[in-house]
Amino acid sequence: MSTLFPYANILAGTLVLIVGFGFHFCGQLISVVNYDYACRLGLQEKDLPPDYFPYEYGTAMADVLLGWTYGLAALGLYLGASWGYGLAFLPGSVLLYHSLNAWFWEAARRRDGKGLWTNRFRNIWCGANFLTGLLTLAVAWSGTAA
Repeated sequence: MSTLFPYANILAGTLVLIVGFGFHFCGQLISVVNYDYACRLGLQEKDLPPDYFPYEYGTAMADVLLGWTYGLAALGLYLGASWGYGLAFLPGSVLLYHSLNAWFWEAARRRDGKGLWTNRFRNIWCGANFLTGLLTLAVAWSGTAA
């Protein structure tokens, strides 16, 4: 099993655990269970226009349905198990998708005059998801290559 660099699997596993499982799964689980509470905690936008709510709630539900697997993928990467590298393709792909989706979704909201994120938050959030997704995909690919 080849690796990108020493302990790449540990770094990717840690990022998947924090960004994927922690923020996406745990944060969105709170949003699905009690959206108003998630807004008070700052996990969701307080000033979200009502016509955007179905999209935001649907994204939260999708994150909850997929996000539990991120913890398993992180565990598999920590262990260096072949199944962990295979499973890591899921959070890698979804986090990469999330980064691009969030970037363009905020751009569309801004064009509508309803932008909610500061430039700093947008750059950090989308960058963290993009880099985590890209690294995780690279680690998954290197761990499954013959």
